[in-house]
Amino acid sequence: MNFRPASFSFLPPVVKNLIIINGLMFLATISFNVTFDIDLRSSLGLHYFSSELFKPYQLITYMFMHGSFGHLFFNMFAVWMFGSAIENTWGQKRFLVYYILTGIGASLLHYGIVFFEIQHFESLMSPESISYVRDHGAALIQTHRNFVDPDMANLNGLINGGLVGASGSLFGILLAFGMLFPNTVLYMMFIPVPIKAKYFVAMYGAFELFSGLQNSPGDNVAHFAHLGGMLFGYILIRYWKSKSSYF
Repeated sequence: MNFRPASFSFLPPVVKNLIIINGLMFLATISFNVTFDIDLRSSLGLHYFSSELFKPYQLITYMFMHGSFGHLFFNMFAVWMFGSAIENTWGQKRFLVYYILTGIGASLLHYGIVFFEIQHFESLMSPESISYVRDHGAALIQTHRNFVDPDMANLNGLINGGLVGASGSLFGILLAFGMLFPNTVLYMMFIPVPIKAKYFVAMYGAFELFSGLQNSPGDNVAHFAHLGGMLFGYILIRYWKSKSSYF
């Protein structure tokens, strides 16, 4: 594939269309829920591969679904803020390929961790309880309910709960920004001093790793999906760099 740098644009085409598509999908989610009582976040969000709710196309569609307006707004604001510079540097094709592949990679790492969490909870349960969760859990989740027993509820959430959001791709974008523009000074409202991009990305990655290892109850953030976006982004960038003199 031959990629060339694009000319500078305040809102380059891929970033613009990603924001539009994500916005339209959020509006569709609200409309379908109110009008048809259909939860698009369940049908288009990504589920664990052994769940009866899993469909292969969810590996793509989950990136365009969001749980709330705040979730959507901050993801899309960051995609514009950091992604525009990357698309302007790489061009449309490479940026879009990177965005999609880091989103898929994020989900793979996330559910790789989920696999081990499932093994843990199943080790605490009887075969009958495990079978009951696997047979009836999806139907329960779809009515926005869960089991009373905490182990059964946790297992059901892992198997049948949905993953939504562009955060995996966004963290891939953050990683790329840190590698492409390492010495760019960022002024972040939640950091009291200016910070170079390379340090910001490293700190954010360390924070996500720490948060993921804590595995705090009630934490509804897919920290390992964020790390997956960074990991697959790093692998992609290193691969492209090894194959081309242009980076």
